[in-house]
Amino acid sequence: VLFEPMYDSYQACIALAGGVLKPVVLRPGDDGRYEFDRDEFRQAISPRTKLILLNTPHNPTGKVFTRDELQLIADIVLDRELVAVTDEVYEHLPFDGRRHIPLSTLPGMADRTLTISSGGKTFHTTGWKIGWMSGPRELVTAARTAKQFLSFVNGAPFQPAIAVGLGLPDSYFEQLRTNLQTARDRLVAALVGVGFSTYVPEASYFATVDIRPVDPAGDGMEFCRRLPHACGVVAVPNEVFYARPEFGRHMVRFAYCKQLSVIDAAAEALSAGFGA
Repeated sequence: VLFEPMYDSYQACIALAGGVLKPVVLRPGDDGRYEFDRDEFRQAISPRTKLILLNTPHNPTGKVFTRDELQLIADIVLDRELVAVTDEVYEHLPFDGRRHIPLSTLPGMADRTLTISSGGKTFHTTGWKIGWMSGPRELVTAARTAKQFLSFVNGAPFQPAIAVGLGLPDSYFEQLRTNLQTARDRLVAALVGVGFSTYVPEASYFATVDIRPVDPAGDGMEFCRRLPHACGVVAVPNEVFYARPEFGRHMVRFAYCKQLSVIDAAAEALSAGFGA
């Protein structure tokens, strides 16, 4: 059981493992914050459920799951004796004073959670693919064994560099968050100015918009095909992040992990292209 939209490799990994994906949709509420129907989540759990996969802070929505939401998930994991796997690669990037809470820190969850993270987002080294996991010995051993016989080792020369990064002072991580929040605010203001319905991300690298105010057809895939030719700007259609693409058909994702000058240039191009 996991939430959609989702990081696009999840579906493939579940299929390769012989699992059955049970998605629960995240929808923007009236306040623009992504939420899920708690009854829908409970109903997704069945006697066959083995694992809950949780990505927080979340890609592509930028949602930071609250303690209350995490407690609901933890209660179900403990009650049904499930395993939780968490993807926390944006752990250092919550904005506006929000705090990332690892699921494993909730009562009873340390023994049932495999926590996975990465240096890719924290150090802007996404191509290096260097990460780590922590949790109960038996879960770590199982995951490490799978890794051993799939890719053995990757990016070995980069591993000492990531280790150095993890030893940087807190000021690095605070500045990283501050800089990305500034970039987020700059891009969000530009997208709002163009006329998109823009959902302000609570964390991560990306902002999602509903294109229908400027493109009533609401076909995100076609919109993203036209956008580079019309404006010289590239976006990603959110439907590719859904197991049920109809939920994301009218949404697209923009990245703000860029220099401010690049964001400003994109804002000017979008404004010119859409007559804002």
